[in-house]
Amino acid sequence: MKLFSTLFIMMIFLSCQKEFPVKAQNAIVKEEEKPVLDLNKTKEKAIEALQFSKDNKLSTDFCILIDMSLHSGVNRFVVWNFKEQKVTGKYLVGHGCGDNSWSRDESKDNPTFSNEDGSHLSSLGKYKLSGRGYSDWGIHVKYLMHGMEKSNNNALKRFIVFHSWNLMSDEETFPKGSPEGWGCPTISNNAMRAIDPMIQNSQKPVLMWIYQ
Repeated sequence: MKLFSTLFIMMIFLSCQKEFPVKAQNAIVKEEEKPVLDLNKTKEKAIEALQFSKDNKLSTDFCILIDMSLHSGVNRFVVWNFKEQKVTGKYLVGHGCGDNSWSRDESKDNPTFSNEDGSHLSSLGKYKLSGRGYSDWGIHVKYLMHGMEKSNNNALKRFIVFHSWNLMSDEETFPKGSPEGWGCPTISNNAMRAIDPMIQNSQKPVLMWIYQ
């Protein structure tokens, strides 16, 4: 009986030893699958953004680029410095929930977009940021978003604005996503504290481009 008990314990021990590396390996694979910002794509968008800014009398110092093709739990909101031709800030940004639950992350890796009033979805396209005002959310700062394309020209009518939100994280949350609101691009309070002075001090309105 003692021999049987000893063999049984050894079998359990060996089974646990085999299981641990498998779990560890799965964790590593999951980490490797974490999406990251495509810098080449960002640079291509920045070239087009600079020309658009010149043509429309927007700031040629910097712009904001948001790549909505990325999972909402990774940094997909970037500040691009035109002068230095590089990313100078990366942050999380939330998108609209649509028919999903408000403040959840149900469309974290497959958001949909609309320009329709009442859709509760974000709109793709280029925006002119101006009209700094009071927000009920975050650090109480918002910027009006003037849609400059057919895909987003209802932004003002839909009350789509750029603001911070207490629920937004300063750090990446993948595989979890960012909380989803009613269409506004939302960032963390600390992110807004960093970006707000830049927009305020800009001599010209700033371009925000939301794309996939």
